[in-house]
Amino acid sequence: MCGIIGYIGKDPAVPVLVEGLKKLEYRGYDSSGIAVLENGSFTIRRAVGKLQNLENLLRGESITGRVGVGHVRWATHGRPSEENAHPHQAGSVVVVHNGIIENYTSLKQELASQGRSFESETDTEVIAHLVDSLVSGGMSLEQAVRKAAGRLQGAYAIAAVDARSPDVVVGARRGGPLVIGLGQGEFFLASDIPAILQRTRDVLFLNDDEMTVLSDEGVRITDLEGVEITRDITRVLWNPVMAEKGGYRHFMLKEIYEQPRAIMDTVRGRISQETGSIHLDEMGLANDLLRKVTRIFIVACGTSWHAGLVGKFMFEEIVGIPTEVDIASEFRYRNPLVKNGDLFIAITQSGETADTLAAMREAKARGATVAVICNVVGSTASREADGVVYTHAGPEIGVASTKAFTAQLTALYLLGLFLGRLQEKLSADDTKKSLADLVHIPVLVERCLEKDGLVEGIAKQHFRANDFLYLGRGPNYPVALEGALKLKEVSYIHAEGYPAGEMKHGPIALIDENLPVVVLAGKNSVYEKILANVEEVKARGGIVIALTTEGDADFEKRVDHSIPVPATNPLLMPLLMSIPLQLLAYHIAVLRGADVDQPRNLAKSVTVE
Repeated sequence: MCGIIGYIGKDPAVPVLVEGLKKLEYRGYDSSGIAVLENGSFTIRRAVGKLQNLENLLRGESITGRVGVGHVRWATHGRPSEENAHPHQAGSVVVVHNGIIENYTSLKQELASQGRSFESETDTEVIAHLVDSLVSGGMSLEQAVRKAAGRLQGAYAIAAVDARSPDVVVGARRGGPLVIGLGQGEFFLASDIPAILQRTRDVLFLNDDEMTVLSDEGVRITDLEGVEITRDITRVLWNPVMAEKGGYRHFMLKEIYEQPRAIMDTVRGRISQETGSIHLDEMGLANDLLRKVTRIFIVACGTSWHAGLVGKFMFEEIVGIPTEVDIASEFRYRNPLVKNGDLFIAITQSGETADTLAAMREAKARGATVAVICNVVGSTASREADGVVYTHAGPEIGVASTKAFTAQLTALYLLGLFLGRLQEKLSADDTKKSLADLVHIPVLVERCLEKDGLVEGIAKQHFRANDFLYLGRGPNYPVALEGALKLKEVSYIHAEGYPAGEMKHGPIALIDENLPVVVLAGKNSVYEKILANVEEVKARGGIVIALTTEGDADFEKRVDHSIPVPATNPLLMPLLMSIPLQLLAYHIAVLRGADVDQPRNLAKSVTVE
């Protein structure tokens, strides 16, 4: 995740940009930068680290230009460095960007063949060169951004400025948030509303495949074909808490919708699609040690334990290493057979879960190498572990974990690929294919989120049920457990998750016309067996809510409700399957009048046994 801001107005741009970036720093703080246009050229200042470093760099400078852009960065392509920090300049064009350009390598090769040279490792610099090449060919900045946007594959929110058009800021988006602010004689672009609330409360929201032109005369919005769009102004009346929620009714819903970004941010800066390499330098464990690992233990609690169960499928299939998964509160109260040379992985959102910390200490005392997958930098778990893989989900305020779960699955998949390459179980080509699947997941998650209305409609029909049953097979079985947990946590409905093959070993006795059965029915090697489970439920009068693969019309005919999910790599399917289940739990809880963000008896982090 990165944050961008653009400004054109009557005041010097630097204070406006810096103040806006302060409100966006939660979106990235490994580097930052601004570019201000004055007297026909750009003044660009960039700094590695937190925004304070950029402020220190700017202190005492007299930069008076009134047009500019700014950026705070989480690294994606290219590690944190001044040359990789935004803004990026090519010729007379400056660009800031939030997102991942999936086809940047082919565009880079094309531009390099035209004699263009690149100073950074980022995908964003490709955008700057592409736009500049089009402007140099006679297009206006607006035309060039429109043409360039049409060639970009992936997710982006862009703000661009051209020294040859000093009175214009152009923005475009696909998959990345971008809001327009309308002030008195000044106009703004930003990744999030809080960045501009100090200057204006009148905003316009840009949708996917739309762009905007900001000038002294005002704001225009068009689609990528150039057709003008009229949009009503929204007056933001949030109090500080509502501003933090971003306009969503609950933090849980906001965090569900943040998952494309959370997944993308957990991948950022850690992969090279060109070489098929994974960079987990921050983990701090020697590659020689990891090459010798022959057993893996995963320990966690609650939702993180469900992520660990999916991780078992990932590690055993990708690397071929036997993997055990334990609930942390059980691990140290038996005689765990963990020993020197084993890799012990703790998964914890907060890094402060008491049972998980105790299990880590037990494993370390027995000689295991201890790694942690964690969302909180500087937490106890991250300090005590031998190595850390941070997720970059951002603060998760809702007690019921959502975006932390999918970020953990992303980190586990990356770690599996990393180990697979180290132990020579995966070729570079296989890894490139796996990484391509992973990079595409945020776009597929967006498609799952588009089913929100469908899921809410299903919730309205069944929110009065007293019990739910969730069934899944393979890597989707742990997601069935997670779906049931989410429903229990936020709606207080009794729900159970089971491997679908176990249905006949007890749960089938519960099935009647009052029991909704949620079946995770993606097309995979056990598809026919899942179909048989559905027939067994229907024969006993049960209500089937099925998560199906998009286009599976035959399966949809056999169930009461179908929620289509895009197809993907089976090991990544849990990331997609979890989205409708989170939405179902959320909407049922709201309909039942439950306190969604702070369910009774629950705490965000369990810091005592």
